[in-house]
Amino acid sequence: RKHAPSTMDEVDKQMMKRIEANDPVAMRHKGLEHAQRGVYQSAFEHLTKAAELGDVEAHYQLAGMYHYGLGVEKEMGKEMHHLE
Repeated sequence: RKHAPSTMDEVDKQMMKRIEANDPVAMRHKGLEHAQRGVYQSAFEHLTKAAELGDVEAHYQLAGMYHYGLGVEKEMGKEMHHLE
């Protein structure tokens, strides 16, 4: 096992390595980080990829984006799709 990252730079590098390896949890975390900063297009892209890889929480977050119109048009059909 590797040591835990001790700086934010190390955390970011480790997160990017996990995203490049198609880790849906890392993608969801990056998507949520971007959403909290208001960078909705990037959040949407990361969450969509995580959902495509089977991350249920990413589906829930995407439903919220469609519900509130955060970076996407409000669309009840797509919101419900992600909640199913």
